[in-house]
Amino acid sequence: MRCWPTRQPALFPLDRSIRDEVLVLCLFSSKGGVGCSVSAASLALLSARSAPTLLVDLRGDIDAILGLPTSTEGLSDWFSLDEPSPDVLHRLEVAVNPGLSLLPRGSCRSPARPERYRLLSRLLSGDGRRVVVDVGTHSVPAVALIADASASILVTRACFLALDAARRGPIADGVLLIEEPGRVLRPSDVSAAVGAGIAVQLRWHRDVARAVDAGLLSAKLPKALQSLEALL
Repeated sequence: MRCWPTRQPALFPLDRSIRDEVLVLCLFSSKGGVGCSVSAASLALLSARSAPTLLVDLRGDIDAILGLPTSTEGLSDWFSLDEPSPDVLHRLEVAVNPGLSLLPRGSCRSPARPERYRLLSRLLSGDGRRVVVDVGTHSVPAVALIADASASILVTRACFLALDAARRGPIADGVLLIEEPGRVLRPSDVSAAVGAGIAVQLRWHRDVARAVDAGLLSAKLPKALQSLEALL
């Protein structure tokens, strides 16, 4: 079986709680299709049950995952402004339910300058609500958000290619491991490869795919996703 040298762990292991403090929690992945956006949306839905929560979509899939109309305006438009302001961000928010708002990605394709991510990071830290950020596949500019977050979570499967890519990215505070049948790599292999402990293990379940495909994730969160509450 292929393996890697053990990666040095993050300086600050995942030992934070957002029950009694404002938190910016960033979820990111090393490659697409591992379940990062569904995990971020589900975590935000769980968070909103106990505190006002803002879900930030840097990937562009969250509105579809939650069964909402596709947003034509969003963060990408804010990134493109000559003088972006917090007021504009608030106007771009979409209500998901009484406790949860979504800041969608939008459809503007102009690349954002790195300093815009740093500004966004500062604004989210001072928002006053719990904030869950779906970074998606991490990019160099978005690393500023991951670095400044109260906690960062790598979402991955026990897949050699995904873990090999993750070793070239930022070190997370913890790992959200999506378990699939037939995988050879163990949780301990995943942790050693990426240099972070396993924060949550989620077993793949068809009910999750069915809820997303039907646009019903926000209406009734599948039981298979309830264990994400451990991050809260």
